[in-house]
Amino acid sequence: MQTEQNGAVNTASNTNLDSTRLWLAQKIEASLPKTLILDRTPQTIKLIQERYKLARQHAKINIAPADEKQFFEDLLDEILGFGPLEKVLNDDTVTEVMVNRADLVYIEKKGKLIESGVTFVNDDHVERVIRKIIEPLGRYVGRDSPLVDARLPDGSRVNAVVSPCAIDGPNITIRKFSTNPFGIQDLINFGSMNKDMADFLEACVRAKLNIVVAGGTGSGKTTLLNVLSSFIPDGDRIVTIEDAAELSLLQRHVVRLETKKPSKVGDSEVTIRDLVINSLRMRPERIVVGECRGGEALDMLQAMNTGHDGSLTTIHANNPRDTISRLETLVLMAGMDLPLSVVRKQIVSAVDLIVQQARLRDGSRKVINITEITGMEGETVVMQDIFKFEETGGGEGELVGDFMPGGMRPNCEQRLRNFGFNLPATMFMGNRNNTLSRRMR
Repeated sequence: MQTEQNGAVNTASNTNLDSTRLWLAQKIEASLPKTLILDRTPQTIKLIQERYKLARQHAKINIAPADEKQFFEDLLDEILGFGPLEKVLNDDTVTEVMVNRADLVYIEKKGKLIESGVTFVNDDHVERVIRKIIEPLGRYVGRDSPLVDARLPDGSRVNAVVSPCAIDGPNITIRKFSTNPFGIQDLINFGSMNKDMADFLEACVRAKLNIVVAGGTGSGKTTLLNVLSSFIPDGDRIVTIEDAAELSLLQRHVVRLETKKPSKVGDSEVTIRDLVINSLRMRPERIVVGECRGGEALDMLQAMNTGHDGSLTTIHANNPRDTISRLETLVLMAGMDLPLSVVRKQIVSAVDLIVQQARLRDGSRKVINITEITGMEGETVVMQDIFKFEETGGGEGELVGDFMPGGMRPNCEQRLRNFGFNLPATMFMGNRNNTLSRRMR
């Protein structure tokens, strides 16, 4: 004990406040009752303050008066929160946090990546924060299972990698989600789509079209999926299936399912595919899969083709044509050895609409295509753009463009009418010449 105390004193005398704070946090945590629910209540903070004073006196640690208040606030973050990450996680302007290694942390603000200045004491400090995130969820990470997905209490998505896969030290990637989920009007205000596109998508969701939201990493697929899900009528029974629960549906009749990762070596695992298959036994009217990335794509298509109209999912793809190819690949990963022609017919029969989301070079996220799958000609899947984003100019770091109708009335128009949506033909045809002249002015 004397050695640890001396180490703490030396650390403080060398002005390494971070190491001193981490040492104190570990000592205080060890002295707290195991049954104590750590939350920022006045009672908990008072108890920690008492233990903090005792630990400082016992170890003879001196903190400069000018640093005292901030030191204790950071200590609370270390014990009750996620240490050095707490401040950036509480910053509403930060949308993503990336810990590359203990001394290098990047954040995303307004679509731009910048170095945050946040640092950890060492690799063990990073792993300590990882454990604080995953242990309440019953998840495990270690040398024999170095990859883990999890979520924060606010629903933000977390991925962590430790040794031996993480060469330069453990790393963490956190995709933050807004405390108040975005609505369709927010996306219009952000310039992600226009009013006509929003009205069309709402009609499609309510008319029970099967929709795939496609896009690259960080393009805003999950946010858009959440917004589209908000259009599902309250009376429909919805089953959501995710790797880490991110969707925040406001309807009452919702069952939320999440995959189960091994909590220890040899423990069982429940995959997305397991949950999709099981959901078919739960009398769902809508199935919402956070992301198809494997053989579950086949089961999702089967569900869409067997009475579960109005189902939604996301997929990684760069454009609508690539989305078809990606779906084909994922279905083949199910190991059913189906002919490619059969797979394509399944896709055409199941999927009505592809909504392509992209993160553009200026950092903005936009719906660049709303594409309808209309059928097959020979072995080729036939599609038509209902709406698309056309770039008209801009230099480095800026982009100028406009949302345009595709010029063709959708094949699903009669189905939309059957559900009470009489959308005007001008929404789809538009007046291209007027739009172009308005841009030039």
